[in-house]
Amino acid sequence: MASTSDIRNGLCIRYNHDIYKIIEFLHVKPGKGPAFVRTKLKSVTSGKVIDNTFSAGHKLDDVRVETHKFQYLYNEGETYHFMNTEDYSQIELQKSVLDSPDLMKEGEVVTVLINSEDSMPLSVDMPANVILEVTHTEPGVKGNTATNATKPATVETGAIVNVPLFINEGDKIKVETAKGTYKERIKE
Repeated sequence: MASTSDIRNGLCIRYNHDIYKIIEFLHVKPGKGPAFVRTKLKSVTSGKVIDNTFSAGHKLDDVRVETHKFQYLYNEGETYHFMNTEDYSQIELQKSVLDSPDLMKEGEVVTVLINSEDSMPLSVDMPANVILEVTHTEPGVKGNTATNATKPATVETGAIVNVPLFINEGDKIKVETAKGTYKERIKE
């Protein structure tokens, strides 16, 4: 059993007959009344995100998890295939379990959370940033940079990321996986 003081990003808990992963939380101590914790929970079975508020000291049924490094191999429609980097065993996961599947390129190493009780994969944690090549974007118009304007760019995985006007096709960019936003251009 855990309590609200143990809440952190990535913690898996049993709630409403399902297993949820905490993706965002905020401890709130109002001037009047008791403290509480505002959370965003993502179902590891359906991928649905819900908001929930726990009062301070509330007991949570936490799920013991193990983390393993897996390499992303390929996908077939909604099914994504991964290989364990230690024993080379393979697993298949559905797209709904993945946080940002459109930013994953083949060969990417990710962390998979596995339930210790039944060895079922719960969720996939991407690296904080990924480096992707821009495959298509409109050229920036000179003199159009009075404000930090952006334009859409398609990266090698097929995802569309808003980038600054100076980014061209063939450039490698760093993308923050949590938000799917542009961080910086990578010089080679």
